[in-house]
Amino acid sequence: MKYLIVGLGNPGTEYAETRHNIGFQVLDALAGASSVVFNPARYGDLAELRHKGRTFFLLKPATFMNLSGKAVRYWMEQENIPSERVLVITDDLALPFGAIRIKPKGGAGGHNGLTSIIALLGTEEFPRLRFGIGSNFAKGRQSDYVLGAWNTEERKTLSERVELCSKAILQFGLLGVDSAMNNFNKR
Repeated sequence: MKYLIVGLGNPGTEYAETRHNIGFQVLDALAGASSVVFNPARYGDLAELRHKGRTFFLLKPATFMNLSGKAVRYWMEQENIPSERVLVITDDLALPFGAIRIKPKGGAGGHNGLTSIIALLGTEEFPRLRFGIGSNFAKGRQSDYVLGAWNTEERKTLSERVELCSKAILQFGLLGVDSAMNNFNKR
């Protein structure tokens, strides 16, 4: 069985360690722990991870956040993966730092990457893993905050939270979205 795991972020070194790129960071950690590497592919970087009879295509779109749907739609069609076996990893201002929320479907919630994916797929019916980045910014400074680097306090537990996301992704593939929600949404 095949799964498409999409980490949202922006390409380029200037975005590498920013809150908005948590999707890329999670996939980099999962790939590293599994000894698989990303290779340049159409519309992004792709790694193929095999785990307990499942194949996970890890995708980091190279299309910038607000055009992510193009890469997602292409790879879903290329690998014939239905939307219920796509998991999109995204940052979320509405959740406290490090909180993880897995949902089977939903709206964009103001997130440009999700807006693009919903528009190009024509549906909100795909699972997502939302990683809380908090909302500790002054009025009118949301963009600076989202595109800003993790602070010292956040860095202390970031790798532990990212590792938890990796476990949630594998459980999503092995046991389904409901199981992943039950086991990881309150951790």
